[in-house]
Amino acid sequence: MKLLKNITLSDTGFVFNPGSGDSFSVNPIGLSILKDLQEGKSEEAIKNRVLQEYQTDKETIEKDLYDFLKMIEQFNLTEYHEQA
Repeated sequence: MKLLKNITLSDTGFVFNPGSGDSFSVNPIGLSILKDLQEGKSEEAIKNRVLQEYQTDKETIEKDLYDFLKMIEQFNLTEYHEQA
C-alpha cells in the first residue's frame, strides 16, 4: 500500500489531501506510519519498526496497524483508491 503522492504531512500531524481538499490530524505514531508509507516501506517493515519503538505485543501492533491502514483507505489517502 502506498500513500497518494500529493498528500502533504506536517511535523505536527496535520494531513492534507489537495485532491479532495480534506484534512485530518493524526497522532505521532500515525504520522510515522504515514511517512513510512510515503517512503514506500512495506507493512511488515512498518510493523517491525513500531514493535521496536513501542513496548507492546505483536498482536496489538498488528491489529492497530491493520485498523489504521483500513482507515486511511476509507479516507481515500492511498494509491489503491486513486486507481479505482
